[in-house]
Amino acid sequence: MADEKKPAKPRAAPRRKPADPAPARPSRTAKVAGTVDAKAMAPAASATTGPTARRMSPLDGRYAGGPGVTLTPLGYRRRLSLHASAESLPGIGAALGLDLPTRPKATTVNEGIAALWLGPDEWLLLDDRAAPGDEGEPGTMSASLAAVPGISMVDVSQRNVGIAIEGPAAEAIVAAGCPQDLRLRSFPVGAASRTVLSKAEIVLRRTGEERFEIECWRSFADYVWTFLEEAARAPAV
Repeated sequence: MADEKKPAKPRAAPRRKPADPAPARPSRTAKVAGTVDAKAMAPAASATTGPTARRMSPLDGRYAGGPGVTLTPLGYRRRLSLHASAESLPGIGAALGLDLPTRPKATTVNEGIAALWLGPDEWLLLDDRAAPGDEGEPGTMSASLAAVPGISMVDVSQRNVGIAIEGPAAEAIVAAGCPQDLRLRSFPVGAASRTVLSKAEIVLRRTGEERFEIECWRSFADYVWTFLEEAARAPAV
């Protein structure tokens, strides 16, 4: 009888080499070699570094003129709308270093501060001592008046825009749209009043025989400027 063949043993499956483990995904906060950490490169914030933004006048960079007249936007100035009782006037005078005018169209000036009478209990205070960049700082006028009782004041520095009109034809240019009697004997140097120029309300002040300043709301600034610019091209006689 032929020898029976023993069944072959099953071959063991070849062992597979274990795959290399996948590299761990770096976290979002991990630093990668060769890259720049933006936060590390950013300049450190300084407590003394102020904002670089600057408020701009709608008339910045504009200039106009004509025969015998020039128009110039006024620089930044502090402006306070002040209401006060008669009993408060001595305290206001002591705080500001000047007496408020009490007659219509009158103005008082001292060391860069001008007080313009606008009504029986209303004045516009102008401070030309402020420098560009002081817009965000509290004004010295407000600080000086803070302790005076019986007054109401509002800082309107950013509400208004100033325009200077200067030259031999300045009076005629302003008179082209203003009903105020601007003859020197009726509106002398130092006079100021609330009036209109065409359809815009303004505060008009005469600072020289041939020089006027206009204060108007910034929303009317372009309108007022354009009116004066057109009047300057052909001044009335």
